[in-house]
Amino acid sequence: MSSPRADFLSGVRVAAPITLGVLPFGMVAGVAAVGVGMSALQAVGMSVVVFAGASQLAAIELIGRNAPAAVVVATVLVVNLRLVMYSASIAPYFQRQSAKWKAALSYLLTDQAYAVSLLEFENDEETSRRWYYLGVAVPLWVTWQAATVVGVLLGARLPSGWHLEFAVPLVFLAVLVPAVTDRATGAAAVVGGTTAVVANGLPYNLGLILAAVVGIGAGVAVESVSATSTDTNDEEGA
Repeated sequence: MSSPRADFLSGVRVAAPITLGVLPFGMVAGVAAVGVGMSALQAVGMSVVVFAGASQLAAIELIGRNAPAAVVVATVLVVNLRLVMYSASIAPYFQRQSAKWKAALSYLLTDQAYAVSLLEFENDEETSRRWYYLGVAVPLWVTWQAATVVGVLLGARLPSGWHLEFAVPLVFLAVLVPAVTDRATGAAAVVGGTTAVVANGLPYNLGLILAAVVGIGAGVAVESVSATSTDTNDEEGA
C-alpha cells in the first residue's frame, strides 16, 4: 500500500546507485573551486546556492580565467536552461502543492531527480508525488554537498605543483558522452564543441556562451528536420 513513508523510502532506494556517480563529480567540483582560488566557504556556498553540477563547473572554469561576473552568470543561466523545460514538464504532478512546497521541490530539481520521478509518476498514479520526489532528490542533494566538502578539503591539501585543471573537462566529457543518444544530441555536441574550440579566443570568455547557444540551436534544428521527415514518411505511408 502506498504511504508517504513507503514512497519516500522507495525514492531513496532508486536514488542509491545514482549517488555513486554523483560522488566523484562533486569531489571534482570542490577540488576545482579551491584550485581557482575560491575559499572553502565560497566553494561550499556556491554548491549549496547553485546546486547544479555542470553549471558550477562551468562557472568555476570561468572564475579561474578571471571572466567578468556577467559572463559567469550568463553562462550558468544558459547551461541551466534545460531545467526550465524540466520544470514545465513535471509541474502538473505538483499542481496541488503549496507555493512553499513548490519552491522547495524546484530547488532540488536535477537531471536525475526529474528523469526518475517522471518515470514513476507516469507509471503509478498512486505514488505520493511529493514524498517519492523527495526520496530521490534529497539523497542526491546530501551526496553532492558532502562530496563537495570532501573535494574542498582534498583540494586544500594538494601540493600546488599538481596541475589538475584537466579534471573539469574530463568530468564534462563523462557527463556528455552518455547524453548523446540520437542525431539531435550528437549534432549539439559536435557543433557546440567545435564552436567552443574555434571561439576560444573571444574576449571575456564569451566563446563558451556562444558554443552553448550554437550547440543548442544545432540540436533543435536537427530534431526539427528529423520530425518533419518522420511526419512526411507517415503521410506517404498512410
